Amino acid sequence: MMEIVIATGNQGKINDFKHIFKNHEVVGIKSLLDDFDVDETGTTFEENAKLKSETAMKLLNKVVISDDSGLEVDALNNAPGVYSARYSGENATDLSNLNKVLDEMKNETNRKARFVCVISVSRPGFEPVTFRGEVEGELLHEPRGENGFGYDPIFYVPELNKTTAELSGSEKAAISHRGAAIQKMLDSQILK
Repeated sequence: MMEIVIATGNQGKINDFKHIFKNHEVVGIKSLLDDFDVDETGTTFEENAKLKSETAMKLLNKVVISDDSGLEVDALNNAPGVYSARYSGENATDLSNLNKVLDEMKNETNRKARFVCVISVSRPGFEPVTFRGEVEGELLHEPRGENGFGYDPIFYVPELNKTTAELSGSEKAAISHRGAAIQKMLDSQILK
């Protein structure tokens, strides 16, 4: 069993990683560095993911995985994008962000959207490596489901006839953007 440090304080993301890495000890960065915080100044998911994993790796001198992810909505020119977690302002919550997107989309007929996740792996003595995963879907007009977090209650996956908030943790891991990025990371055998 390997310890995998995840550079996030977001318990929803940590839970997603725990479903994917069932046979390893997944540790959130806040349990090791309670004041860990990185300004996400990048303009892409890749840049922000690298900022987090590199900063944490240098502080801990351990292998660190970070993730930057969000929702891209076609009708909103791919917004909220890298601003997904703070889309409704400085004190944004999952609910306020979700409501802002619903409000901006209320008259839109093009409901196409995607979740994007970029995983960055930083190892002492090596350059960070990134892996990108995406899942396509559509935005509903109102939330459905109790699972997940963030935009999950309005992100509808037509093939499954469910929102990502209606999926179990293992169902979500099997189709999610985070799951896809992590599978690419696992296939690369970078953690061997």
